[in-house]
Amino acid sequence: MSKDTSIVAVITGVLYPFIIVFGLYVILNGHNTPGGGFQGGAILAVLFIGRYLVFHTDDFSIHRAHLVEKALLVVLILVPVLFIFGSLSRRYPQWNEAYLIFMNLLIGFKVALGLTIVVFRYAFFEDR
Repeated sequence: MSKDTSIVAVITGVLYPFIIVFGLYVILNGHNTPGGGFQGGAILAVLFIGRYLVFHTDDFSIHRAHLVEKALLVVLILVPVLFIFGSLSRRYPQWNEAYLIFMNLLIGFKVALGLTIVVFRYAFFEDR
């Protein structure tokens, strides 16, 4: 970073990895503690939005985010269907915890992308 960088940009750059870890922590421990996919996804969405507002990069594509979000939705629907109708929960009861963690991850990433898309659409692409 250059010497004329604002304090907000420096602090955002320093806190960025810690906020990612905190968001993933909330998502991954959602089956044991209060929190989970939605709360962790909201933390990650705020991080993505804040990064865009502070650093003003043009590397975010709404179209690509929509495609990833749709793919996550398909996986989010298929995984429980396969888990329940494939009788995996009865055959392999030790997979229940892994299933919950995986579903929290999917929900977290879906919420993060969804909230980011909503804010970007409303703030930057809405005709007034």
